[in-house]
Amino acid sequence: MNRHLLNALPDSLANAEVAFESGMQRLALSHVRTLAEDLAAGLADMEAHRVAIYADNGIDWIVADLACQVAGLTLVPLPLFFSRAQIQHAIESGGVDTVIADREIGDVIPDARPAAVDHVYRLPTFRVPALPPGTQKITFTSGTTGAPKGVCLSLDQQLALAQALASLVGVDKPRHLCVLPLSTLLENLAGVYAPLLAGGTVIVPTLAEVGLTGSSGLDVERWLACIERSRPNTLILVPEMLNALTLAAAAGWQPPESLRFVAVGGGKVAPEMLRRARLFGIPAFEGYGLSECGSVVCINAPGADRPGAVGRPLPHVDVSIEHDEIVVRGNSFLGYVNQPDSWGADMVRTGDIGFIDDDGYVHVNGRRKHQLITSFGRNLSPEWVESELLAGPALNQAVIIGDDRPYCVALVYPRNPSTSDADIANWIRATNHRLPDYARICAWHRLPKALGHSNGLLTENGRPKRANIEATYQTVIDDLYDVHKEVSGL
Repeated sequence: MNRHLLNALPDSLANAEVAFESGMQRLALSHVRTLAEDLAAGLADMEAHRVAIYADNGIDWIVADLACQVAGLTLVPLPLFFSRAQIQHAIESGGVDTVIADREIGDVIPDARPAAVDHVYRLPTFRVPALPPGTQKITFTSGTTGAPKGVCLSLDQQLALAQALASLVGVDKPRHLCVLPLSTLLENLAGVYAPLLAGGTVIVPTLAEVGLTGSSGLDVERWLACIERSRPNTLILVPEMLNALTLAAAAGWQPPESLRFVAVGGGKVAPEMLRRARLFGIPAFEGYGLSECGSVVCINAPGADRPGAVGRPLPHVDVSIEHDEIVVRGNSFLGYVNQPDSWGADMVRTGDIGFIDDDGYVHVNGRRKHQLITSFGRNLSPEWVESELLAGPALNQAVIIGDDRPYCVALVYPRNPSTSDADIANWIRATNHRLPDYARICAWHRLPKALGHSNGLLTENGRPKRANIEATYQTVIDDLYDVHKEVSGL
């Protein structure tokens, strides 16, 4: 019998009347187990080997995930926000022979042919991929290019992460509301596996019901209504979603008293943002991780919390600093698809710069490759300064420039188009007061339109492509340094 999540769940969950909620659906674990076993049998009958999921959030997504575990198949989650080229890259490099989908996929995956099982499609196998032994899941991170690497993970690695999180969060039988795509490894493991291992209930509305569109669009009113209906104990958010919640609370929205733990990751979180969130009753805690380590590596938690740090390492990993770089051992991925030279590594060099303080809290200062060195010899992380600028209500996007320059300048786009230049200047001035002199913004430019991934200026998950942005706005940047529109109050 294959080891899988269903066999690792607590006995108490087997008798629970509801373990999954989605819209009007309320399903017990026993029902979902039957659905997963039936689908697993169908996949085995058609001799599937590597199965992709291309579907919206919902119980069916989880059933497909569990079915692949039961059948001992390799799973490839496909984000709905991936471009057609990225989807094709994931399918071809991962050697996908079967796709489970909740929609017609001919325009995205033209080689797909309907199988005998509903919502299952078969594909011709162009090549059998080179996979590390034990690969159960291949997660393709959006990365900075159109051809992201496939990170291979074993089921044991995934369950180790989920169990560590369930123990650390310490919420018994939590109601967890999934608001990120389930194709995101973080929500998949920390938002489904971990709550189930804690005997809880997983609430999985569609992404439209959450208010998410694409990789970065958010209908705040719809999202707030979803939270109010669901009354969750736990959430997983990216910084922009936390900021939106905080702004809503500042405008009079009441966070549900049910909230016990709100994990925030995916980008730098300013301590001021956490302070404001907690002031309004949102128990937000910053964490840090990457797919190559099975998702979460460190996280703050009640009783072990230090705003400004990303938390202490989870017990199943070891974190050290080597030449200012964060290095993780203990739950290293198996390797990348079709890259045998990456297999079997016992550590992950994250590419992030940081340090560990005397109390064991890990601090992340930014990406090694993004580190700025001013012409005065000062090193600083643009992500740090950008997180401070984005911690308030004025700005929706900010990109810091300053490498080999005497001071920093910023390209900014407001959260509300009606925001005046004076309001932006006031916010930048207030931010500067919290920064050391070498990190302060001495000039800025208001972008005429938001940066996007469709024009190559953002990655699919919303991070700035710095080289592309600097090339696109080179004239503007040069003018900022030539004219030096100083921000008052430095």
